[in-house]
Amino acid sequence: MSVAPAATPGQTNDDILSIFTRHPHLSGLPVVENDRPIGLINRNQFMNHLARPFHREIFGRKSCIAFMDNTPLVVAHDTPLTDLSYLALANGDKTLNDGFIVTDHDRYAGVGLGVDLMRAMTDLTAEKNRQVMESIHYASVIQQSFLRHSRRDMAATLDDYFMHWAPRDVVGGDYYYFVRRPEGFFAAVIDCTGHGVPGAFMTLIMASALNQVLRHADLRDPAGLLGEINRMVKASLGQQADEVVAADSQQSDDGMDTAFLFVDSQTRRMTFAGAKTPVFLLTPGSDAFEVLDGNRMGVGYVATPDDYCWDNREVTLAPGTTVYVSTDGLIDQIGGSKRIAFGKRRLRETLLRCRDQPLPAQQAELLETFDRWQGSEPRRDDVTVFGFRLP
Repeated sequence: MSVAPAATPGQTNDDILSIFTRHPHLSGLPVVENDRPIGLINRNQFMNHLARPFHREIFGRKSCIAFMDNTPLVVAHDTPLTDLSYLALANGDKTLNDGFIVTDHDRYAGVGLGVDLMRAMTDLTAEKNRQVMESIHYASVIQQSFLRHSRRDMAATLDDYFMHWAPRDVVGGDYYYFVRRPEGFFAAVIDCTGHGVPGAFMTLIMASALNQVLRHADLRDPAGLLGEINRMVKASLGQQADEVVAADSQQSDDGMDTAFLFVDSQTRRMTFAGAKTPVFLLTPGSDAFEVLDGNRMGVGYVATPDDYCWDNREVTLAPGTTVYVSTDGLIDQIGGSKRIAFGKRRLRETLLRCRDQPLPAQQAELLETFDRWQGSEPRRDDVTVFGFRLP
């Protein structure tokens, strides 16, 4: 705000012309009567009026209120900046062009410029964005800390593997879990509803539910684990079908697609249960993948019954068998010259080409192929791919 010169109704248009001439940077001139603002004269409009033929001769000695806007934006000096921006927006373009009048207890205090308001709003937005990004980056530290134990157990258990976890944003809705047991290991690749901050919140809910269930549940029964987590998530989010009110726009309908698997290290028996997420198996000497499809029902959603039972599928892994699991962020990514999805077929073809390489090398080739396919297309979702080979 600046304390700009002010006119009175008793001053003529010739007086106003003189004021504008003395103050070339003055865009608007308040008109004040008895210390109270009654209007605002826009410099450009005023000059345009007087520049017309004979207008100065006709209007020069008349009161300046002839060219005054009698409905300018008038705000108190303690109006919050955010409220001021809303008022300026509601008042239309003239506030940005003419400025606005500032009062102190209804008395004239000064004038604000539209360009100053825009600059202040830009600075405020930049500061808020900085604070938000700092919070999100810290949330990323928290989210990754939840994965630390899984990474440690994975490295201690598997000799040849990769785990690629790449949120679309700083944080994401994909999550993985790995726990080592004397008799084998349990692994889960989870794709929660959404990405970014909402998706990250869902991963924390799922991680909490999984940790609670695993304290007492049988890891050899992935389908049973899915059933328990389904009931827990639906109850915690209030997503039972009989509690949903159709007209309630705030009602959540969130959950996860996932693959749960337990591998018995002695018998090489893998038990798998999936919610809309398959597992791909590649055995030595085979030119094609074996696909273990999960059930076509997500976990935790409103439409998923409380008592829904997923199916366990069991398979014995021959020596050298490689197992892959991917969330749909990789499969659904648009790219290529025809702008179509990467797809399961392209995923399998890429992995077949590098099947004899160690798993970290396979990861590098897969990601190079995927990045080349994506090209300049924006990333659509979080991407998680897990692969391991049993000796």
